[in-house]
Amino acid sequence: MSHPVRVVLADDEPLLRMGLRTVLEAQGTVAVVGEAADGRGLIAAVDEHRPDVVLADVQMPLMTGLEALAVLCARPDAVPAAVLTTFDLDDYVAEALRIGVQGFLLKDAEPEALIRAVRDLAAGGAVLDPRITARLLPRLVPEAPRPQPRPADLTLRETQVLRLLADGVSNAAIGLELGLAEATVKKYVSALLVKLGAENRVQAALLAQSWGA
Repeated sequence: MSHPVRVVLADDEPLLRMGLRTVLEAQGTVAVVGEAADGRGLIAAVDEHRPDVVLADVQMPLMTGLEALAVLCARPDAVPAAVLTTFDLDDYVAEALRIGVQGFLLKDAEPEALIRAVRDLAAGGAVLDPRITARLLPRLVPEAPRPQPRPADLTLRETQVLRLLADGVSNAAIGLELGLAEATVKKYVSALLVKLGAENRVQAALLAQSWGA
């Protein structure tokens, strides 16, 4: 993206919001256009600023971050969203995946990683902090009536797409990497979700990471 990614940031701790804003805007590639201290404020800020990405804490007063994200993610024109979490909030992250959140970021992420994650989200990618993958996989991937296929069970092209998907790469970027049209990539991703028994690309990415794809 040639212009800064526009972000709405929600957290009930003013000092944390200030720190995150400073980190995100340090390179000039991200601009925090709105802030909120609770879920109601988050919805209002998204409606006012129409950002490219939403970053939200899960625990906030009046209306939690998850309750607000459930409203935002259900919209036809939903903005890519990520939750900011800590290691002791596994259940919240599982619920965030269920409602359609595309990213899971730890609050102590390195500045470079946080900025890159925001830009990847804006480009349509899924963002998963590798430190939470193994811990959360049993909660985030539902049991299926048949064994989950492993990358070796997929075609070569499907495996290539899955590896890039596991890195949080967007469909457009996967197409550029593999020399495929974006519409073709979308078909591969849809087929992968069916074969893997995953509900969305985040679950597929988690499976791929667990296999070392």
